[in-house]
Amino acid sequence: MPEGDTVWRTADRLDRALSGREITRSDLRWGDLATADLRGTTTVEVVARGKHILQRLDSGHTLHSHLKMEGAWRIEATDALGRGALTNPGVRAVVATDDWTGIGLRLGMLDLVPTEREGDLVGHLGPDILGDDWDVEQAVANVRASGTTLGAALLDQRNLAGIGTLWDSEVLFAERLHPWADAASIEQGALAAALRRAHRWMTAALGHAVQSTTGSRRQGENTYVHGRSGRPCRRCEQTVRVAMIGPPGQERTMFYCPGCQGGLGPTDDGTPQAPLGASRTSPTRSRATYRGRRG
Repeated sequence: MPEGDTVWRTADRLDRALSGREITRSDLRWGDLATADLRGTTTVEVVARGKHILQRLDSGHTLHSHLKMEGAWRIEATDALGRGALTNPGVRAVVATDDWTGIGLRLGMLDLVPTEREGDLVGHLGPDILGDDWDVEQAVANVRASGTTLGAALLDQRNLAGIGTLWDSEVLFAERLHPWADAASIEQGALAAALRRAHRWMTAALGHAVQSTTGSRRQGENTYVHGRSGRPCRRCEQTVRVAMIGPPGQERTMFYCPGCQGGLGPTDDGTPQAPLGASRTSPTRSRATYRGRRG
């Protein structure tokens, strides 16, 4: 699932292409929305709220989308748009102006609601780490009161909006925090420092297509632990690992270093893990050696 900074960049591109322009063509290929006609309305703005995209129209309505795991919005010049772009079976939404066309592909959610009812769709979200409402103290309080593990709490958009598995894994590594620790056990100052780091990193990523925590944007060099299971930790040289985190039915992948972050997680059986892509076996049962200690 795209992280909050990726969604922000998507909304920004849509805003620059569509804002202030009249919609001349609309095609919403989504259930009851198939009969909706946005032609003649003008886009006021397109904004991100956490991982949600809100296209506000002068008709008093908002077109809401969520990319989920595989979704994307593509911008094409309207006068150069080929027929194939619109006949793609993955197209879920087409919003065109005389100049630019936004094409929503494989979207996970699509809604058209009165703008005053946006809260029905995004009102459950916590402070947006990239938004005007960002409030680190409130986010800290939400995370500590979540009743779950630290890593899972940071992924729960009800606590704070925008963090995904990449930033979660990276910031907990940088701050030497155990992902499976009880969120309530983390001292407020330590948690605030982690969230401030996440805010700095994600804000810096807004201008780049490649996310980076290491300072390098070269493939394979841009992260400390995310995507690096089975490889040596850049800090202690023990083996980076990946395991599942979160409540049943909502598990997500967590990359971490047992040597730097307090030992194996409870969902990690310690089976040697090969570097991702090096084997056809699953990421938790493969051939590389785990050099850390249980703890």
